[in-house]
Amino acid sequence: KEGRAEDPRSKLAYTVTEVPPWYLCILLGLVAIPLILSKELCLQHDLLTQSHLISTIFFVSGICTLLQVFFGVRLPIIQGGTFAFLTPTLAMLSLPKWKCPAWTQNATLVNASSPEFIEVWQTRMREVQGAIMVASCFQIFVGFSGLIGFLMRFIGPLTIAPTITLVALPLFDSAGDDAGQHWGVSFMTIAFIVLFSQYLKDVPVPLPSYQKGKKCSFSKIYLFQIFPVLLGLSLSWLLCYVLTVTNVLPADPAGYGHSARTDTRGDVLSQAPWFRFPYPGQWGMPTVSLAGIFGIIAGVISSMLESLGDYYACARLSGAPAPPEHAINRGIGVEGLGCLLAGAWGTGNGTTSYSENVGALGITKVGSRMVIVAGACAMLLSGVFGKVGAMFASIPTPVIGGMFLVMFGVITAVGISNLQYTDMNSSRNIFIFGFSVFAGLTIPNWASKNSGLLQTGVIQLDQVIQVLLTTGMFVGGFLGFLLDNTVPGTQEERGLLAWKQSQNEMGDNSQHVSNVYDLPFGIGTKYCAVSWFRYLPACPKRPSRDKQVENLPETTPNARKVKN
Repeated sequence: KEGRAEDPRSKLAYTVTEVPPWYLCILLGLVAIPLILSKELCLQHDLLTQSHLISTIFFVSGICTLLQVFFGVRLPIIQGGTFAFLTPTLAMLSLPKWKCPAWTQNATLVNASSPEFIEVWQTRMREVQGAIMVASCFQIFVGFSGLIGFLMRFIGPLTIAPTITLVALPLFDSAGDDAGQHWGVSFMTIAFIVLFSQYLKDVPVPLPSYQKGKKCSFSKIYLFQIFPVLLGLSLSWLLCYVLTVTNVLPADPAGYGHSARTDTRGDVLSQAPWFRFPYPGQWGMPTVSLAGIFGIIAGVISSMLESLGDYYACARLSGAPAPPEHAINRGIGVEGLGCLLAGAWGTGNGTTSYSENVGALGITKVGSRMVIVAGACAMLLSGVFGKVGAMFASIPTPVIGGMFLVMFGVITAVGISNLQYTDMNSSRNIFIFGFSVFAGLTIPNWASKNSGLLQTGVIQLDQVIQVLLTTGMFVGGFLGFLLDNTVPGTQEERGLLAWKQSQNEMGDNSQHVSNVYDLPFGIGTKYCAVSWFRYLPACPKRPSRDKQVENLPETTPNARKVKN
């Protein structure tokens, strides 16, 4: 129709239910693989163990992603480690009991194969494992019981916007530290990603293609639009290698830019085994402490709020309808199951909807679910091939820092974009969002510097308070939730009407909603279609037969037969 706005789904290279060619799936899946390394388990100078942890994260993330795509929320979103879990984990490991011994900070004193060093980091890992496994049971209950669906009645744009915004904003320090190792290399990475994703996105590249029964031909592929991050990382990595071989980058470890050299982490490639199969309990029997459980539960709460925003953002960016309540329940429940698996395998983190993947959707314009399935398979293979984990561990720090600057900027914008449904001319909404975000930055910063003042006399309670107040997403999200539900305001002013209307417009085609969010392989429709199935919070609610007949047109033979 003339004058009608262009459907945002038409801007995508592939929508949620479309299947790109398999070779695009594999490469696009690799882009979404998490590159964030764990550095707070006394492993700064043990790159081989870091590579094992990365392989374990890849393997478990692959399993959890397949579970989420097929049986969870069913959106094209990667499951992986997140800062929502990293923050409370670091808070727990910062307790006096778990602080790393001074000698582990000195590379000349560390013998990675010594039993003493192995015991130092494995005891900390086992403590994190136990806390994650117990806390994950809470998330499983909240999801599959439908409690999260009930809470969604009170969670609106002014709760989700500060939560998602504070996923990325507090990371400016760590992103700046990584990029600041060599700003030239970081800006080069940023320039490549911006060039490919923004300036060259509409430039097709002719590539040879083959179809059965047809001759070889050239097809125009929007390569720069589909692979901006992968191309940017690869070119920056290659140029760092050239600068290393030509000794342009300083060889002196004290020189500025030394960490941009590709040979500073190159030994891990030769040391890593070709094949290594991660397994549950590989670091020993997990241990449990009350303080650790409460700390990780704080991360679980923040993670769930983050995931709620991620689901809607991912649906919007991938051209899918807004997720219905049963899909959200399944998604949160499956994330809890993923955390249980991550704790058992010993990743040093839980798993949750990967916000960086949502940012990647905004950049790559590829929202196909099959891309994520291929990415999950790629992560499973990456977890088995030890050299792959070692390769990612060897990426120069400034290259990762440059990518983080772009990705975290996109995530921040995705969070703020939720405000489009609210009336931002309202002083009420301006106050709630502004105060929530600023408090989410200020309070954690103060709490991390003044932990000695947060003492009640009960160690476990002190630790819980410390973890809660140092988690920006929790502080900002909680304040946004509290103020939005207590400060007087109309449904329209709060953005709830526009948000629900937007969801209805995206989901008015019940067949499209069913195609995206119903369980696969005919579960609940062709198979296991028992009468009580629709009463489960995590299962689709099928309309009654009478309502189905009412919705049939009069001209439909089945409608005339039943109604007569």
